Amino acid sequence: MNLINLFTLLRSVKIRSARKGEILIAQGATTQEVFFIRKGIVRSFSIHDKGEEITFQLYAENSVFSNVHGVLFGTASQFNYQTLEDSKFYTIPYTTMMEITQKNSELLEWNRTFFGVRIIQQAFQRVESFVFLSPEQRYMKFAKDHPVLVNRVPDKYIAHVLGITPVSLSRIKRRIAHKRR
Repeated sequence: MNLINLFTLLRSVKIRSARKGEILIAQGATTQEVFFIRKGIVRSFSIHDKGEEITFQLYAENSVFSNVHGVLFGTASQFNYQTLEDSKFYTIPYTTMMEITQKNSELLEWNRTFFGVRIIQQAFQRVESFVFLSPEQRYMKFAKDHPVLVNRVPDKYIAHVLGITPVSLSRIKRRIAHKRR
C-alpha cells in the first residue's frame, strides 16, 4: 500500500462534533461530504406535504452515511440528516476521498467496499425485508441487527424505518414480550 496516499487520505479527514438535534445535511442540499460516526446516532428523514416527518434510516457508531443522491447522482439530498444525540464524526469530501483512493488500488478497493458496497447492501436489505418479511419479522431482524438503536432511539423513528405505525410497533413489542413469558 502506498503510505503517502494513505497519509494524504488521513490528513484530509476532519473531526466534527454536533449537538443533539443538529441538521448535518439538509433536504435539498447538494453536499457530498461523507460521515463516519465515532459517537452518537443520526437519522435521515424527509418532510412530506402535510409537514409530517418520516424517518428513512438510522445510523449509529461505526456507520457511514452521506447524501447518497449527491454522491451517486449529483442531485440534491432527498433527506435531512439529524443527530439524535450529541455526536462526533470523521468527515471527508467524497471528491477528495475519490481523488486520493484512485491513486492506490488497495485504497480504491477499501473505498468501494467501505462506502459503495455498504450503501447498496443497505438498500437491498431494506427492499428485501419489505418484500419477504412480516412487520413482526422486520422488527425482530432490526432488533437483532441493531440492538443499540432499539434502546436509544424513540419507537416512532424505528416504526417509520420498518414501514409501520408507532401503534403497530407497540403491539408487536407486546406480542413478542408475551411470547417470551
